[in-house]
Amino acid sequence: MKEFLGDDFLLDSDLAQVLYHNYAETMPIIDYHCHVSASEILEDKHYENITELWLSGDHYKWRAMRSCGINERLITGDASDYEKFEAYCAAIPQLIGNPLYHWSHLELKRYFDYEGVISPETCREIWDLTKEKLAGDDMGVRGIIKKSNVALLCTTDDPADSLEYHIKLRDVTDFETQVLPAFRPDNAMKIQNAGFRDYIIRLSRVCGVEIRDFATLCDVLLSRIAYFDALGCRTADHGMDFEYLFDGSLSAAQAVSIADVSFKRAMAGELIQNDMALAYRSALIRVLAHEYTKLGWVMQIHAGVIRNPNTVEFRRGGADRGYDTMGTFDIRTLADMLDALNYENSLPKTVIYSINPNDNAAIATLIGSFQFTSDESEGLCNPMKIQHGAAWWFNDNKAGITAQLENLANLSALSKFIGMLTDSRSFVSYTRHEYFRRILCSVIAGYVERGEYPLDIDTLAQTVCDICYNNAKDYFGFKLI
Repeated sequence: MKEFLGDDFLLDSDLAQVLYHNYAETMPIIDYHCHVSASEILEDKHYENITELWLSGDHYKWRAMRSCGINERLITGDASDYEKFEAYCAAIPQLIGNPLYHWSHLELKRYFDYEGVISPETCREIWDLTKEKLAGDDMGVRGIIKKSNVALLCTTDDPADSLEYHIKLRDVTDFETQVLPAFRPDNAMKIQNAGFRDYIIRLSRVCGVEIRDFATLCDVLLSRIAYFDALGCRTADHGMDFEYLFDGSLSAAQAVSIADVSFKRAMAGELIQNDMALAYRSALIRVLAHEYTKLGWVMQIHAGVIRNPNTVEFRRGGADRGYDTMGTFDIRTLADMLDALNYENSLPKTVIYSINPNDNAAIATLIGSFQFTSDESEGLCNPMKIQHGAAWWFNDNKAGITAQLENLANLSALSKFIGMLTDSRSFVSYTRHEYFRRILCSVIAGYVERGEYPLDIDTLAQTVCDICYNNAKDYFGFKLI
């Protein structure tokens, strides 16, 4: 029986241990998609206690606590910070097999040197220890990032954001981690959302341009892309929470015509029907993707989430409280989108994430259909131009990560994979990269242990290092030493 969370945690063979401890463990982290705050990095925020650090905005933990029967007052309500942490400590022993059990213990071990087990009995001990350590000069946000060996991270930013904190961070000389913005135009894409009109008015004010039609909107968004690009942005994130992602039956001109009518109606307060909204999104993604391609950006697609299915809780507390769920989307329309963009020489490097593991194989095969450039005269192949993104959200657990890796190995080229992301709002969630890397090393070693790949340590080590760091650096075009 292995030691709980020992040095060889999740490493199920001697070779897996060699690959992890000799290679993966020390590789820097590139977190190319997360939701941490640039302002908190700039101010080097210090947390008062473990509840502020762990529970103040973590919908993973909130969801798990509800599953354990904990009252909402102790989750997002008016209970004291200690009461909320005490409730989480009561929930943890019930989470056997849940990645939160592993992540929480790894975070305590890596950032607070705590070797014990979380439980109601150890609650006060952990509270006091973490409170004392969080008061240290090296446990502000920047110190935590440094301890995590993060070379670069990308925040998530709306086109209307000023990016003032990113600008100021460039002048901070004693902080080596690069903090880059990522362009997230969801609010401009979701024409059926109740707040669409108010958002467009806000975007108009920020840019000093009256957005009166679809063409003006496109001009403003392109100007914001140029602004983001000047500040080092290399990627655009798209949350496509729709069943149908693209209307392949429409030409570009037809889509633009419908988009203009849809936009004007939405700004007049009219409800936009599904077919017109789909045409609007199809027109806008063409415009944006063309610009991403021109600038060499990476487009990331997070598709298929069902947002806020619990109407009672949504009305009570709003979004992002742990009530979203796993959906799916129409793969055919994703294929249509890639095809249209590729046909128009506007297909950027693209990462596609599966919210539903049932989509893994379909995505892993679809990416293989668009790896070559569309200019046949060049005869060039951009290895893994289209990526199957890391196991995301409901899938970033042992089973989900393993399934994504094995699907990619079975149907594509695992060695070209760009590796893990945190997709988190927590600055101590970088242990998820450790968690991923340990699983990765076991999966790769497994092929050798079963006689399915030769024991070529140089090639195996290079593969591990590439997936952990090198591939992401090269794919996104990050300027790192």
